[in-house]
Amino acid sequence: MLAELDDIERSALEALTAVDGTEGLETWRIAWLGSKGELKALMPRLKDVPKDEKPATGKRLNALKSALEAAFDERRTQLAAVAPVGPAVDVTEPGLPTGRGARHVLSRTIDDVREVFARMGFVHTEGPEVEDEWHNFTALNIPAEHPARDPIDNFFMGDTEGARTLLRTQTSTVQIRVMERRSPPLKIIASGRVYRPDTHDATHYSMFHQCEGLCVDRGITMVDLKTALFQFARAFFGPEAEVRMRPGYFPFTEPSAEIDMKMQVKGEWTWVELGGCGMVHPNVLRSVGIDPEEFSGYAFGLGIERIAMRRYGIPDLRWLFDNDARFLNQF
Repeated sequence: MLAELDDIERSALEALTAVDGTEGLETWRIAWLGSKGELKALMPRLKDVPKDEKPATGKRLNALKSALEAAFDERRTQLAAVAPVGPAVDVTEPGLPTGRGARHVLSRTIDDVREVFARMGFVHTEGPEVEDEWHNFTALNIPAEHPARDPIDNFFMGDTEGARTLLRTQTSTVQIRVMERRSPPLKIIASGRVYRPDTHDATHYSMFHQCEGLCVDRGITMVDLKTALFQFARAFFGPEAEVRMRPGYFPFTEPSAEIDMKMQVKGEWTWVELGGCGMVHPNVLRSVGIDPEEFSGYAFGLGIERIAMRRYGIPDLRWLFDNDARFLNQF
């Protein structure tokens, strides 16, 4: 049997040398090293070997198995080194079509909103998303005991240089920063993410986008505010857009109003709040060193998601953040 094992080794190695591809390599492995291969078939024959030859025969079988496995690994490495990388490509054939990316529907909406207000003379600006209490509350006439400061309604982050910081709850913080640095006349538009621990539903999300407008000058009135908002609505949605203003309350504006727009939610047309607006409160102007006896102004904040929902007929705000390509590819 020892002589037979030598013949088997020579035959196996000759067959392995002739293999020239991965398919043939796998066929060789199954034929020689597999569970039903040549080596496995030799094992039952050990019982017929004379007792004094069994140790040498068993040792030779193990050595043969190791030799064939080592030869197999070496041949596999050799073939991998010369194998072509990737599929063969016929450069004369037309190329494969590739998918085209597109900007997210919210990014496009923000750009379009900014463009409309830019035509009305508003200059775009931005501010930080992590704010201190002065810019997010105090300067906006929200006193320390106001329920809007409750931790349950905010994402507080900790203390920085003795002051608590939080993820901003509104883009109104940008108007404070602008008025701190610049003197009237001012006419700015700011957009960005804001954060509130709201329960997620068809019209609410804990992270959303706002567009903040501010105009401060001599002689600014509520008529100017209404004109700006109605002009925006009809320029953005068309002359048939249904918009209304109803009395509201905000600590940083007086008088204040809610801005509503008719939109379809779950198949029914209903009034949905787009944001708030009003005349800048005198205390806000004083907090940034502007004399309310000489200057007046208006401010408004609009929800970008709800504007996108109205424009594109999206019934559920949550779809904008699901990252479902089937939904996003529609826009």
